[in-house]
Amino acid sequence: MKIFVNPLEHRLRAGWRLLIHSFLVIFFTFFIGGSLIVISVLLRGTELSILKEGQLAANSSLTLYSEFAFACGVTIATLIARRWIDHRSFRSLGLHLEKSALLDLVMGILIAGLMMSLIFALEWGFGWVNFHGFGWQFQNSRKLLVDCSLVFVLFVLVGWAEELLSRGYQLQNLSEGLNRTWGVILTALIFALLHQNNPAFSVGAFLGLFLSGLFFCFVYYQRMNLWLPIGIHIGWNFFEGTVFGFQVSGLTDLPRLIYQSTEGINFITGGAFGPEAGLILLPGLAFGAFLVWQWGRMHPVEA
Repeated sequence: MKIFVNPLEHRLRAGWRLLIHSFLVIFFTFFIGGSLIVISVLLRGTELSILKEGQLAANSSLTLYSEFAFACGVTIATLIARRWIDHRSFRSLGLHLEKSALLDLVMGILIAGLMMSLIFALEWGFGWVNFHGFGWQFQNSRKLLVDCSLVFVLFVLVGWAEELLSRGYQLQNLSEGLNRTWGVILTALIFALLHQNNPAFSVGAFLGLFLSGLFFCFVYYQRMNLWLPIGIHIGWNFFEGTVFGFQVSGLTDLPRLIYQSTEGINFITGGAFGPEAGLILLPGLAFGAFLVWQWGRMHPVEA
């Protein structure tokens, strides 16, 4: 029984907890996603008019459904696992609803905006960005606003689900089962591998996402909560794709406020995958780490 149960903690060992949690995530994601598809078919494609606006019209429902299903699947699986398998509270993952939680969430989005601003400025300065115009010059302003709002909701779902999964459940269980160092390395590795089916995924993309995973672990341990990494994750995707017009981990055809194309050496700019796959990511992560550290000095975590 010692293979399965830790006699000191009187609960399943970390490896078994992680395995069961993974099965729960897959089950609830497919169950909720399938239910949404069935409901959509029964309604014969009836959608809210807001989903029919702009360039997202063709795929907006499917994309939002899939991300909503994944976010719900991760959340439900984690709630169940924490209560009945881990024998720990859901809030203990770093989700305490303190007055500083909203502040960390908003600050995370702003920090990500500054990180991406630096990357855009560097690429612009070296002549790797060709500016083509602003979004409202290519699309009706109302449609652009609707599309950008939908994409922001999409990135909120992505940020919540991926941080709850990676820096929440996986990091903390691996750290308890092994140690913090291996927990950080393994969760960063898993985080990178979860994106392997993204378009234009490459060795450079894998390395960049691995480093990004290490960065998010650093952010978590600086604040000992998930709100700041969730905010940075949301802000990174939104500013990267919607504001500055880069590819978001290989994803294209997103509404954008700036229309541009990137030239230059792919292993520096990231090419078709986006900045995460290039060396340009490094100054962005370094700047972000500095900002997170400064934020921690200004607003230390309460003991």
